[in-house]
Amino acid sequence: MEKNCKYLMNKIFTVPYIDKMVSGKSVSKTFYEYSKNFIPIENSTYRNFFNNMYCYMNKHYRNEYFFKNTILNKLLVEKHDILNTVALSELPVGTSIADFVLINGKGIVYEIKTDFDNLNRLSSQINDYYKVFSYVYVVVSKKQLLKVKEYLNDTPVGIYELTKTGNLLCRKKAKYYRKELSYETMFTLMRKYEFEQTLLKHFGKLPKVNHFMYYRECLKLIKKINIITLQKELMNHLKKRTILDNDIFLDSNIPNELNFYIYFSKKYRANQKELNEFLDRKMEV
Repeated sequence: MEKNCKYLMNKIFTVPYIDKMVSGKSVSKTFYEYSKNFIPIENSTYRNFFNNMYCYMNKHYRNEYFFKNTILNKLLVEKHDILNTVALSELPVGTSIADFVLINGKGIVYEIKTDFDNLNRLSSQINDYYKVFSYVYVVVSKKQLLKVKEYLNDTPVGIYELTKTGNLLCRKKAKYYRKELSYETMFTLMRKYEFEQTLLKHFGKLPKVNHFMYYRECLKLIKKINIITLQKELMNHLKKRTILDNDIFLDSNIPNELNFYIYFSKKYRANQKELNEFLDRKMEV
């Protein structure tokens, strides 16, 4: 049952799957069979269902969603100005994927290592992130804390601990680091219209070459821009990719356990009424 439980947690707490549930698309009977083995679902609303699932996950299986949702709640919703700070998730950077990124003037990467992860790729992941960002944190629980502290000793990488009570404690403050910034990696992260806007801003023109040569010539021009200036340009572009409604979390009835979902759901972030109606419905067991 434990294996089924972990599978269910990882499957349910994703944006596509919750989108599917809210839109009324059928959910397999296996879903309910797994669920009723470890949480009460008879006569339960979907709101209670998600709350019970999240409480169970908190006690028994703090997966990546739990970490991400906690980072969003504690560092974005509670600490930062949500209208001037943007969160990104699963951002490809080099050969790695940044779990969580906050941008508010500066960009900060949060690399999650749950109790079920190892540190085998951490070094290469950090190296990739420093090609674009100047601040990196690793987020762990107490179980991984000592190992990560030793691993990151004498590095500029910071550490957050996700405590048993659900708080995020800064155990090591990240230091500004820019020695590994890479024109190529930042250019690759930019969308076509973004690097074209940057080139027009700095040079007033775009290369007049054939399609085969176009990206190569654009990169040559990009490399003429001061690399810190380019980093700031990229942060602005990344920030503009997420347009927030002014009241996304203000006076919202969305439970905290679904804040990560509502933030990253393009379908229901702007339609919270429909989402709330779904959450208050009785489960169709």
